This record gives sequence, C-alpha cells and structure tokens, in this order.
Amino acid sequence: MALPFARSLFLCRWGAKRLGVAVAEARRGISFKLEEKTAHSSLALFKGDTGVKYGIVGLEPTKLALNVERFREWAVVLADTAVTSGRHYWEVTVKRSHQFRIGVADVDMSRDSCIGVDDRSWVFTYAQRKWHTMLANEKAPIEGMGQPEKVGLLLEYEAQKLSLVDVSRVAVVHTLQTDFRGPVVPAFALWDGELLTHSGLEVPKGL
Repeated sequence: MALPFARSLFLCRWGAKRLGVAVAEARRGISFKLEEKTAHSSLALFKGDTGVKYGIVGLEPTKLALNVERFREWAVVLADTAVTSGRHYWEVTVKRSHQFRIGVADVDMSRDSCIGVDDRSWVFTYAQRKWHTMLANEKAPIEGMGQPEKVGLLLEYEAQKLSLVDVSRVAVVHTLQTDFRGPVVPAFALWDGELLTHSGLEVPKGL
C-alpha cells in the first residue's frame, strides 16, 4: 500500500538527515582520553583525562596501581583508543610546554622505551624552540613552525602517513611516512609544563 505523500516526504527527509549525520560521523576522527594506567609516575592527568601535566617529583610509584601497561622509564602516556583504519584528526594545545613529543605508537610498544626512540612509534618533537621528526632515535628538522599555541595531527592509516598540521593556516607542515603493522594509538611525552588534547574532530577541509 502506498504511503500518504506527507508520510513519504517525512521519511525521505528523515533518511536524508540520518545520512548527513552518518557522513559527518564518518568524517569525524577518533575521540579519545589519555589512559591513566599507561602514564609514567611523573605525569598527572587533568580535565577529564584529556590533559597531562609533568612534575619533576611526580606521583610516588608505590602509590600507583601496579600494572604492566605503565611506562617505567620515560614520561610517556598513551591514549585509550586504538586506530586500525581510516583518516583521523586531533589537536594538541602545546603553549604551556617547551619540551614534548606528540605522535602515534604501537599499542604494545615497550614500556621501558620512549616514543621516538624505537621504530614502532612516529613522533614530532619540540625542544630548544625547534621542531623535528623522530623515528628510531633519529631526528630530522622541520622548518617554519615556530611555537604555536595549538597544533594538529592527521593520521591516514591506509596511506601510512602521519602529518603535523598548522591549525592557523589549516595546512600540512610535514608528513612522516610510517610503517603501521597493527593498531596504533595517539602518544605523548613531555618534560615540562602540560599538554591538552582535543579529539573527536572532523578532518578539516583541504587536508
């Protein structure tokens, strides 16, 4: 039996609206928080586990829950959501830190290592007012970035790419060619100040 015209029009509009929502959700990147159980004892999470602060003394290791996922030697913390496909974009407020690393790492990277030191993490590092890429403990300089308040990261899993984005110009500054072999997670390390993450964002147009 044919549906009344008004009913058919409602269903078409509803379907189009749902399709628009689905498309927007498909463009939106992962939404994550920082995983406390991975955080080194010198790090403390804040703002609903979306930010991380460094402390020279840090938390007393004996007061932390024992687990094999915590980084033991380096001030590293991983996100709680892994990526196995797709294009994802998130931003990091970096203005309150002068020495940090941001990027992605294998979910099962060694907890005795630091991101950028081994070959299963891919990072952009900032120290002494200079940016570098870092992989397997080897650095390469990045020019023209300065010290912005916030930067973006664009992860393209199938294309095996991780890009550093200038959010003020919505432009890729540098792209790392990666070698993903399994799930990866956003990864962070810092040695002063704090970092604040912003996830669940759509990939900006033009990227």
